[in-house]
Amino acid sequence: MISAILSNHWGKSYIDKVNPFMGMTLRDFVAYLCINKQQPIYLFMKKFKILALAVLLMSGSTFAQERPMHEVYSMMVFNFTRYVQWPDQATSGEFVIGVIGNNDVFKTLTEWYGGKPRGSKTYVIKKFNSAAEIADCHVLYIDKSKSGEFDVANSKVKGKGTLVITDKNGLGEKGSGINFKTVDSKLKFELNQKAIEASNLKVSGSLSSMAILI
Repeated sequence: MISAILSNHWGKSYIDKVNPFMGMTLRDFVAYLCINKQQPIYLFMKKFKILALAVLLMSGSTFAQERPMHEVYSMMVFNFTRYVQWPDQATSGEFVIGVIGNNDVFKTLTEWYGGKPRGSKTYVIKKFNSAAEIADCHVLYIDKSKSGEFDVANSKVKGKGTLVITDKNGLGEKGSGINFKTVDSKLKFELNQKAIEASNLKVSGSLSSMAILI
């Protein structure tokens, strides 16, 4: 069942009530994509991943009420990495997600994704207590509590192929690649296209279509 797959992180009862596809079997869902979207079956998994991220975005405040916010942010940060291409995409080694502030986000990312493969790389989650401690990383999540250190943090990773993710109004316009934003009580995200390009990153059209472009 589709619901069984997506319930790995937040439970079947919640998934069943937020998305009409959740009662379908995998075979029925593939058939639906092929008949209604005229897409080949080999694109199924790509579409399914997009659906998984879309469920989070569309569910918004309901999800936040039923799950701790640090889990919401952790899931979103991880899923963003699936729709971004880095300059060193083909090389092996570590794929580092750095976290400034919010120990709960750091712990959740570590427990859920630390050590998992990403192509030829392996996800490694690192905690930075301040902007001064920042080392090279592919993703840098700056918690709202550390927003005052944004300028220093952003300058330390500028031009190094780092996706900077923030959670405070105004930081999207200020230069973060992705900035969480609450709109009509629902969690959305801004995508700063110039900041993404300046970091030598490529974002898929699927992610851009779900973002507030700035």
